Order: sequence, then C-alpha cells, then structure tokens
Amino acid sequence: MAEAVDYSLFVTQDDDGLSRMSLAIDGIDCAACISQIEDGVKDLPGVVRARLNYTTHRLTVEWGEGGAATNVVERLEQLGYRAHPFAGRAEDSEARYAKWLLRCLGVAGFAAMNIMLLSVSVWSGNVSDITPETRDFFHWLSALIALPAAAYAGLPFYQSAFRALRNGSMNMDVPITVGIMLALGMSVVETALSQPDAYFDSAVMLLFFLLAGRYFDHEARRRTRALAGNIAALRGEMAHRLDAAGTPVLVPVQALQPGDTLLVAPGERIGADGVVVSGSSSVDESLVTGETLPRALNAGGSVYAGSLNGDGALHVRVTAGGENTLVDDVQRLLDGALAEKGAYVRLADRVSRYYSPMVHLTALLSAIGWLLLGAGLHHAVLIAVAVLIITCPCALALAVPTVQVTAMGRMFRAGLLVNAGDVLERLAPVDTVVFDKTGTLTLPEPTLRLPEGADPADVALAARLALSSHHPLARAVAQSAPGGVALDDVRETTGAGVSAMWKGEELRLGSLAFCEARAPENMPDTASLIAFRRGACTLVMGVEQALRPDAHAVVEGLKARGLTVWMLSGDRPEAVAPVAAELGIVHAVGGLKPAEKIEMLESLKAEGHRVLMVGDGLNDAPALAAATASLSPATGAAVTQAHADAVFLGRHLAPVLVMVDGARKGAHLMRQNLALAILYNIIAVPLAVFGFVTPLVAALAMSGSSILVTLNALRAARPGRKDKALSEVTAMKEVVA
Repeated sequence: MAEAVDYSLFVTQDDDGLSRMSLAIDGIDCAACISQIEDGVKDLPGVVRARLNYTTHRLTVEWGEGGAATNVVERLEQLGYRAHPFAGRAEDSEARYAKWLLRCLGVAGFAAMNIMLLSVSVWSGNVSDITPETRDFFHWLSALIALPAAAYAGLPFYQSAFRALRNGSMNMDVPITVGIMLALGMSVVETALSQPDAYFDSAVMLLFFLLAGRYFDHEARRRTRALAGNIAALRGEMAHRLDAAGTPVLVPVQALQPGDTLLVAPGERIGADGVVVSGSSSVDESLVTGETLPRALNAGGSVYAGSLNGDGALHVRVTAGGENTLVDDVQRLLDGALAEKGAYVRLADRVSRYYSPMVHLTALLSAIGWLLLGAGLHHAVLIAVAVLIITCPCALALAVPTVQVTAMGRMFRAGLLVNAGDVLERLAPVDTVVFDKTGTLTLPEPTLRLPEGADPADVALAARLALSSHHPLARAVAQSAPGGVALDDVRETTGAGVSAMWKGEELRLGSLAFCEARAPENMPDTASLIAFRRGACTLVMGVEQALRPDAHAVVEGLKARGLTVWMLSGDRPEAVAPVAAELGIVHAVGGLKPAEKIEMLESLKAEGHRVLMVGDGLNDAPALAAATASLSPATGAAVTQAHADAVFLGRHLAPVLVMVDGARKGAHLMRQNLALAILYNIIAVPLAVFGFVTPLVAALAMSGSSILVTLNALRAARPGRKDKALSEVTAMKEVVA
C-alpha cells in the first residue's frame, strides 16, 4: 500500500488550467515499463498527458476536470509500481535497488564458481572412471547450491517477467525466466533419474552474466540522476521580497510573481528573472549563459534566476517567477530532449516483444512435433529445453555491451569518462560537431593579459591588493602572482574596487573610472579590463579566456575526418567572432539562449545531419541532451556533465578525436557481433529443433557464441594510428597530473 502522503501538495497548475504532478517511479526494470505506465495512466478519467523519462524514472502527468492525484498513484500501484514525489527520496530508493542487484550478483557469482568446480569433476569423470553414485552425489550437491542461489539471485528477472505477464505484455526477462526455471527443473529430474548430464552450472552462470549487465546499466543511470538532481535549485530556496512598506520579507522563490520587487544582497543568487530597478553591481552568469567573466549591471539591465550577484545591492523587479524562469525553461527543455532519446529504448523493446514469443513458440512446436513423431515426453521436453537454452539471447545481448565496455576502457585511458552506454552507436554516424566557446574551446579559468612593459613590481602589488576582493576579475589578478600576502586596511568601494595605503602611497584596483585610467589601444575587444593605480602611475590589465592548447589541431583533425565544425555560444557575438576566425570555424553564432541552441540543432538535424555537441555550461545542457551525441569537459557544470554522453579530463580537446575514432570502430565491431549472433542462431536453432543438441551442448554452444562475440569485442581496445599519437599521450599526461 502507498504511504500516507498528501500528493495534492505536489500538484501545480499550468496556464491552460491543467493540473500537473511529477512522480519518481520505483520498479522500472526495462523499456517495456514505459508503455505500460504511460498507457495505464492515460486511461484514467481527465488525464490528457503522461510522459515517463526512462533515464530519470520521472513520470509527469497532466489532467483536467475529473482527474486527481490519488487516482494516478492508485493506478500505478495496480500496475505494480510505487510512486513518490519527485525529490531526493527517489535517489535513496535507487541506491537501495543498486545494493540489492549487487547482492544478487555476488550470490550468483559465488554459486557459479562452486558449481563449476563440481561440474568439471563430473565432465572429467564421464570420460574416465567416475561411478554413477559419485556423479549423482556431485549433481545433488550442485542442486543444493544452485536452487536457493537462483531463487534469490534471479528475483530481478522473475519480478520483471511476472509484472510484464500480469499486464499482458512480454519483455526479455520472460524467456530468461522460463529458460532458467526449465533448465533447473530438468536438471533436478535428470539427477533424480541418475542421468549423466545436469545443467545447474549453465543456469547459474547465465544469471551471473545477465545480472552483471543489469547492475552496470543501473549504476550508470543512477549516477546520471544523482548528478542532474533538480537544476531549479540553482536559483536558491529563498528570496527577499519587498512588501508595500518597502520592508524585505523572506519568501520561497516559488512564491515570486511578476511585478514583485526583490532586494538582492551582495553574494546572493537571484531568485527570479527580472529587470534591475536600482543599484549597480556585476553579475556572474556562468551557470546560466556559460560566460565566466562577470557582466556589469545597472538600472534597466536584465537578470536571470540562478545568477550570482557581485559586490553591489540590487532592487530587481520580477518579470518571470515561480516555475517560469529561464532555469525552469532549461529543466523543461532537458526533460523533453531526454524523453526523445527514449525512442532508442522503445525500438529495443519492440524487438523483444517479437523475440520472446518466437522463442517460446519455437520450443513448444519442437516439443509437439517430436511427440507427434512418436518420441517420449521426456525426450520431447529435453529438446524444448535445449531450444530455449540455445536461443537464450546471451550472444545477442552481449554483442553490443561487450564492445561498449571494451571501447569505454580504451576511452578512459585517453581521459574520457563515458556516461551513456549507447553513445558509440549514436556517435558513429555523426557528420557535424558543434562546440560551445567559453570553457570548451577556451580554458575554463581566465588568464591575465598584461600590456607591454608592465612593471613586475606593480603586478605583484596588484595581486596582493586583489586578495582582499571577491570580484572574479580580481581573482584572476591574484592568481597571476601566487604566494603573495594580502595588504592591511583594505577598503572596498561598492561596485568600483578596493584601495589601501602602502608606504605612503594609495593603491587602487578596480574599474577604469575608479582608477582614473583609460583603456589601452592594443588590448583585444574580447578582454575585460581591470586597472591598478599606484600614486600617479596606472596599469590596465585584460582578463580573457585562452584557447585550449590543441584546439586548432583538433578542429583541423575533425575537418580531416570529413566532419563539419560549428560554434554556437551564449557569449557576445563580438567575443565569438575572433575565436572562430583563429580556429578556422566558418559557422559561428553568438548570443544564443538555450532554446535557440536547440532550434539550431534541430535545424541541422532536419537537414539530415547527425550532430555531436560539445559544451560545458548550464545553457548547454538542453542542447547536449537534444544532440545525437554529446561531450562535456570535466570542468563543466554538474548538470551539464550529467546530461552529456561522456566527460573528458584535462586541458586538451584531443579526447574528442578519440571519441569519434573509437565510436566509428566500435560501431563497426557491433555490427560484426550482431551478424555473428544472428548467424549462430540460424545454425544452432535448427540443430536443436531436430534433436541433434542436448541441453548440455546447447549451454556450451550458447557460451561459445558469447565467448566469440566477446573476443571480437576485445579488438575495440586496440587504438588506431590516428588517435594514438594525438590523444592517448596528451590526455594521459593530464589524467596522471
């Protein structure tokens, strides 16, 4: 039964009058659950939409008149699933499920090792001098280990198969469950009849391999959900809203409405989108636009929820609050883009719907056929079991994952951490690469550009004065001379800079106006300026992002592989153009919002292009999710890394080339493995149907086909000539460092 939770507290109202609720669903084991849950909830009165995100296990339901939150939860219980309000509790539930899978895997592995010791003795004895009594004793010992181990370790498959059958559908767990139970049952019968062969080892080893695959898949998805979390929390939980008397009142950010006025203190995150009414400051929008340099802000300037206010107090009039801010738009874009990726999972599920009935029908027809030909019931059932075992989708299931694991190991050695299991097959046909600028093509940390002839003593003094400021530009100055000691009696002028007395001279660091300085002519337009004044002498420094060391080589390498390179950035167009010109990128667009980036990607996809997106900021997260495949640097925002298919380490872009080359080779090996698995079934199934294969031989053949595709997959671990010199040297240096 569901816990006593008032789900109406988690219902929100849309502008069109519909009620909406998001739930975290327990018990989702395979892609077949998507249609079961969505179709089951849509049948409820008043429900107009139900969308389940397979990656996050988040169900979003919308209903009109006649619908109710309790009806949705009760229907999910009827379908065999538990629902919770979408919050951190779902992560705890997923962690418990992962531990359970790991326990099942450990039980299956321990049992398989011990049973194989007994089986090897029996196999050796069958060709030498083992007595029937000794062989039966070993078989009964195997049964004593296998039956309780399989009863516990197989629960994830049994429960999933039972749930599918109860709802009138089929999934891959159904033939697995039937095959394991029949193999164990026939093994007990064969042992009781003192027959030479039993199949306890085959059943338990099959469970072990399948549990290993399910555990690793679940862990990858759980890590993704834990990283992503709820990005709306970036804007903070509370905000200071001014009441009618002008007194600040602390309220939840969800309660903010257009027209409200906020007081944003220095160092606070802004709780809603709005326009500055009064005050001046600088705002860090790196989580929103990806631009790491601060933006100067005065009355009339626009701000976004999640931005970090600098050193000045602001009065902000709310233009979009509640769940309508840019951060919430990003969350909705992510949900929609990730839901589209579910099409790959649905395709695999449709295949399983046909595969499972065909396997059982083939086994049943084989048994009936042999009975009609005069064979005994025992012989007919043995043939049916052999057909079920030999057609178990082990080689078919290993064909792709083994290549993925091998290729991912090679990519890890090159500085790549892969999040998505199907990234290789999606990345292989890519013909277009789209880069973000700030933090992706450029290094994430800003660099200080000094004018010619700058006095090192002045730079060192500026760095010491900068230690007393929290402004991002000042931090860049402070990092230019590490090991310095902060000056005493530093005074801060809000929105202008910091000052101090040193040996009878006044030192100032801050804006050009604060230091009474002028911008030098030779400073690039892309640099943000900060001035230092010592008495009558001034020093104007620039802060900008430097390109990654191998950015030019990687862009040229991608072009050499026949890929088209684009740059789509949320940064200013005048800052994007010089970088594009330096790297030789013809297609470059700046000043883009998250939705506009997705529009550009969708336009490219509509033209038939397969797009690889490489980005690091929060504004890139929806685009990463919407692209055919995606990469993010390890220095990117956590939510961006969560929705990227892979994360690369270090200061170099070379892992992008490793990913492209590895995906192309991996996809080729996947196709080979699938062809081998299909060829195995074409040859092996008729032999089993016509009685030439015993269950033991079927188990050996099934294992042999699995070993064959595994050995072929190991070829993905060998690096090619193209990427070895360019990537596995430079990237590994970064990993070690």
